[in-house]
Amino acid sequence: MNLFRRPWASPEDISAGIGSLGPGDCFLVEEAAEDGGHPYAQLLDWQVDGRKRALKLLPYPKAGHAKGPPAVEGLPFRPKTNVDPKTTQEYEAAAALGRMNQVVARLMELEAALDDPEKVWSRLLEAWQRAENEENPRMAEIVRQARDILPRLHSLEKGIRRVLRRTREMTPLSRVQEMDRASMLWIARQPGRTLAERAGSRQRMLAIVRHENFDTLENRVLHAYVVLAADVAREWIQEHQSASTSTRYRIVADYRRYCRHLMRVFSDLGIGRAGPGITPNYVLTDNRDYRMVYNAWLRLIRREREIDDLWAWQAQSWTDFCTLAVTLSLFTLDEADLVAQSPVLWNSEAITGRWFEQDNPLAVFWLRETGRIVEVQARPKTVSSRQAAVRAHVWLRITDIKGDGMPRRIPVWTIHCFQPGDMTAEVQQAARSLQMAQQIRGVNIMKNGLVLSQAFGSPQVEETDAGGCIVRGLSLDAVGDSLARGMRELGAYVQDLVLETAP
Repeated sequence: MNLFRRPWASPEDISAGIGSLGPGDCFLVEEAAEDGGHPYAQLLDWQVDGRKRALKLLPYPKAGHAKGPPAVEGLPFRPKTNVDPKTTQEYEAAAALGRMNQVVARLMELEAALDDPEKVWSRLLEAWQRAENEENPRMAEIVRQARDILPRLHSLEKGIRRVLRRTREMTPLSRVQEMDRASMLWIARQPGRTLAERAGSRQRMLAIVRHENFDTLENRVLHAYVVLAADVAREWIQEHQSASTSTRYRIVADYRRYCRHLMRVFSDLGIGRAGPGITPNYVLTDNRDYRMVYNAWLRLIRREREIDDLWAWQAQSWTDFCTLAVTLSLFTLDEADLVAQSPVLWNSEAITGRWFEQDNPLAVFWLRETGRIVEVQARPKTVSSRQAAVRAHVWLRITDIKGDGMPRRIPVWTIHCFQPGDMTAEVQQAARSLQMAQQIRGVNIMKNGLVLSQAFGSPQVEETDAGGCIVRGLSLDAVGDSLARGMRELGAYVQDLVLETAP
């Protein structure tokens, strides 16, 4: 098993003595394709001397560290949903979760765009352009619930269901309404000839008394829901402080306050909290208000489980985000016509961080004036030895149908780390790996490359030339001005790549 801190790592960097992986590293492994003793996600595979090799991705540990192999140290931990950050480490973890949620939000907009297969990319482009305005916060499950469930909670608070519990208590004779066998045995054992004499000087006897009780299954589900909804709303609010004047922000903030009010009400009434996996009773399935709250509770629970999986595999989500970004940059070219696209299969829940599956190429564009075909390929199943040498997850294949030259392949490295790197060093190392790949025989020209990384709020653009191999590095975020600037730079670079004269 060979570990890589970066996909373009040189052979001398590949060894068992690489040490522990940290927040500035990519978690990549190269090994035989058949090896599967660890929870890896396979990215690429190729043939070496008749044997299959594969590039795989390791998950991030939720605790921020792992004994290994390989050992992991210093990563942010998966934040708890019910704790406000106080320490530096907690703020770093919350920021990492916020960046992950922003990337996932851009991917979720693809699901809505898929409703109209003929306009997928135009609808996705419109959604991403809206995301460039941070004062227009992302739609999320808690936003929908704040809008749809709030009237149900108001209705339920006015008429919380209760039951009458039967208990035995010492009761004044004048208020006795019901007795059972135990009550009659008690009175029979008391001294005296009449009922009044047996009741004693205080004129009280053991009888059945009914008391109102609110601790029912449906109310325990209601209590569990408002606690979870308040936590999820708090997390959403923290991620969208810049949108404090927006309607969505106000709706979610008001919803959180109301859920916290209900938490106090339910605690005063002695209502406990239901745990996941309960079997719904008649009220939860047949009462409309309780049923809607129960289904909303299940969606939030499922969301928390999805976030656990997405946290471990967020490098996968970043690769999908970059794939969509590159495709949109081609879609916006004036002379580009989308002539073919792969069917996109949307998953009901993320599988190792991936929300959708597609064939390759994902999209094919025809440049009318230039006379070129551009294909977007994401995680191709089998690659050539030359492609394997640079270990890029996303590729552009450019074919000039007017000339006799060989197709050009543009590797797009999508690196994901928990702290910003030195973009100048990144592009220099990537260019050297591309230069070394020229020594491997192949039928495609590989002279240009692109590195995409997260900006952490500070977009960067760097370019370098190593022996005629030109690599540009861009960093961008998934929301706000950083998204807008990154997409503009990406569009300009892609245009230069596809329109330049092939070497």
